[in-house]
Amino acid sequence: MTEIYVDADACPVKEEALKVAYRHDLVLHLVSNQWLRLEVGERINKVVVGDGFDAADDWIAERAGKGDICITGDIQLAARCLEAGAQVMGHNGRPFSEENIGMALAMRELKSQLRDMGEDRGFNASFSGKDRSRFLSALEAAVQQANRR
Repeated sequence: MTEIYVDADACPVKEEALKVAYRHDLVLHLVSNQWLRLEVGERINKVVVGDGFDAADDWIAERAGKGDICITGDIQLAARCLEAGAQVMGHNGRPFSEENIGMALAMRELKSQLRDMGEDRGFNASFSGKDRSRFLSALEAAVQQANRR
């Protein structure tokens, strides 16, 4: 059965993920380094991992697999989940895939180097209502696709 894994610490779409999980009666794991203040039901698993570097990422990557859905803004975690056979999407609903993960990893590395040189301050566009709506539609489609497998 499909499970949803959310890299929850900086995730702006936790409520939307909860809605979809409830609608389809799926297990959803909200994984973070700190306690989350969300009222949840019995099929929602709030996981608080230690403060270790990448502890939440490791917890998700060790469990997610074929038929599951992972939600993260972390490109390296996305690559690990794809390798395990999971569907992966960013907070804005854009999917990570075998076809685009290499470019995403390369851009991450390039931006890191530009920040280190002081050429890029790392500002991102603000999260919009359109992003939230796109995410909700994309997650619904991912669940439908997982259920067809």
